Parts: sequence; C-alpha cells; structure tokens
Amino acid sequence: MVEVLVGQDAVDELLHVLDLEKIDANLFRGRRATTELQRVFGGQVAAQALVAAGRTVAADRNVHSLHGYFVRPGDPKRPIIYSVDVIRDGRSFSVRRATALQGGKPIFFMSASFHIGEVGLEHGDPIPPDVPQPEDTPSLHEVLKAHPDRLGIWARTPRPIDVRYVGQSGYAAVGQRPAAAEQRVWMKVDGKLPDDQLVHSCMLAYASDLTLLDTVLNQHGQVWGPGGYLGTSLDHAMWFHRPFRADEWFLFDSSSPTASLGRGLARGEFYTSDGRHVASAVQEGLLREMPSVPAGVP
Repeated sequence: MVEVLVGQDAVDELLHVLDLEKIDANLFRGRRATTELQRVFGGQVAAQALVAAGRTVAADRNVHSLHGYFVRPGDPKRPIIYSVDVIRDGRSFSVRRATALQGGKPIFFMSASFHIGEVGLEHGDPIPPDVPQPEDTPSLHEVLKAHPDRLGIWARTPRPIDVRYVGQSGYAAVGQRPAAAEQRVWMKVDGKLPDDQLVHSCMLAYASDLTLLDTVLNQHGQVWGPGGYLGTSLDHAMWFHRPFRADEWFLFDSSSPTASLGRGLARGEFYTSDGRHVASAVQEGLLREMPSVPAGVP
C-alpha cells in the first residue's frame, strides 16, 4: 500500500503539483499528483488552471471570479497541458481563459477575471451563529478511523486539507446520516503556505471541490459509495471577495437549493474563523445511485 502523505508533507506535495512548468508563452505543464484515484480530482484541475491563468497576469491583480466546466475525466497517470488565452488586459481588470488538455482534447476549461482592487462599498453576510469551533470538531479521519473502509480510495490519497464536518459526512454508513438543510465544514490547509494570494486562492478552489457536491446528498440523508451515490462535478464557479489565508481555519457553509434529472446544485459561503466573508462557490454535479453490491459480485 502507498504511504499516505499528511500534514506539511501532503501540503508540500500539493504545492509541487501546483507549481506548473512553463513550456512556452502562455503554455504550461501540470505535474502529476501521487494518487490511486482512477481519474484526476476536479479540484486539482481547477486549481492548476487558476495557477496557469494567474501566471499570465500582473502581480497587482488578484482573481475575483472563475467559472469552469469539467468536460472529460482526466488520467492521473499523464501530465495535463494548460493553454491560456489572454482575453483582455484593461486598466483595472484582466480576463483569461485556461484550457486543460490531455491527448489534445480538453478535459476542463475555465474563464477567470482578475481585479486590481479599489475603494468602495463594504458589507458581508455574517458567519452563522453557534457553530462549534474547529478545535472542538473532530477531523473526518478521526471520525472514520474505526471504519476506514468508508473512505475507500481517499484513505490512500494524500491529505493536504484538514476537513472537519459539523455533523455527519457523506462517508457515513448507509442509513446513519440524518437529512439536513445546511452543511457546515471547517477546513484549512494542514501546513504552512507561502505569502502569495494566488496560491491561497488556488488552495481554496481545490478545497471547495472536496465537500460541495456532498451538500446535495446531505439534503436527503444520503451517502457516498455502495448503497448510496456516485458523483461527478459538471461545473464550478467561485467568487473571491476578500484576502485570506487558506492555511488558517475557514468555515464552508453550504446548502442545496434544488436537485432534479440526476443533477444537483450546491452553493456555499466561506468565512474566516473571525467572521469575515471571503469567498462564495456554486457547483452542479451528476449524482447516480450506486448498487449495494458491485456488479459482478455474487
């Protein structure tokens, strides 16, 4: 079995994966992650695409929004090429389009906008009240260490993000997750990051894909895996409102307004532990029932 990287070792591995190799003007190669997953994790592709786009923008402009579509599964055994189109550089905004390619075909494409930042109106939704502090909330792996089979392949995948559900997660056993309208998860990068806001934004994009689609299952008390559901991200959008550090605790407060025709929509807000509203995310995913016993097993 592959040794699972945790803490700063896992963070350093992810930073290495996000440190794209420049191979030509506006053309980058993404490094492969250490994983046993059969397809590339969507959060990794989105984060690498944002790195590629951000490296073509002036340093005084920070990403304020991204909109991406997952169009094909990525092969984790092969590198990903990222091509960036310079759409516009204005006095205050820069717009980029980044396409992730494998075998000459797009697996993901994203539009991202960067803003120099200006003085203007200020307000933000408050952090939800009466949420247990992260220090008082057990990590996902602490909760499930007695039942490692519920994590499946994630039990053998590097864990750079400390994920702490306030309540039951989608990795619970079938029938053991109560339905709830909201899902709240404390997260932080489980190590130290450099002082580069692009890196922190990319890490938040990575982390947002870990739990957002699970919010749809939460509405129905459903879980991942045999007897539950299999999910695939279809598209992902984020807005970055204020500077933050992804290696400090943030609360991801999410809900699912609708699900139909095999698809579910989830949206969430990110808050720092001191209550600042720093980002928002929306995702739609495909959710399919998974039989209790895999096909071909008697």
